[in-house]
Amino acid sequence: MPGNILKVDCFLNHCLDVEFLMGVGREISELFKDRHISKILTIETSGIPIAFAAGHYMNVPVVFAKKKKTGNIADNFYHTQVASYTHGNTYDVIVSKEFINGDDSILLIDDFLAKGNALKGLIDIISQAGATLAGCAIAIEKGFQGGGDELRNMGIRVESLAIIEEMSDNTLRFR
Repeated sequence: MPGNILKVDCFLNHCLDVEFLMGVGREISELFKDRHISKILTIETSGIPIAFAAGHYMNVPVVFAKKKKTGNIADNFYHTQVASYTHGNTYDVIVSKEFINGDDSILLIDDFLAKGNALKGLIDIISQAGATLAGCAIAIEKGFQGGGDELRNMGIRVESLAIIEEMSDNTLRFR
């Protein structure tokens, strides 16, 4: 779609292809089986199904960061801000302190990686918790927007199942 928006709502983030998503989770589990993951962290909403599938195969809990504080969350939480490329706004992102701590080795999972803002926000939350970042797993990376390469240059392990090197309104070229 115009504006470098990739329409994947028929299988990834509006209508979920469960068999496909379970395969994505299985692949992520294989990629990170050597990392001794204790928890998976994602951000609502579209990362949740992928994280759930990976959590199933890794047999670990999945925690998702919320984009706003709801009434059922106590005032004891980690907080950061994340600018959304797709939505064009900034979210206050929170994770309750009861769900991650300094003993955790955390795998970040998300559906898309463009500029890396969501992952950087989640990395900030992991840092606040004193936890260890085990790596990042992404379904689709927009390589031409540089976020994944920036994170890799910081020494962070980033595994993307598909990397789009170039896109226009009607074509894609994969890395």
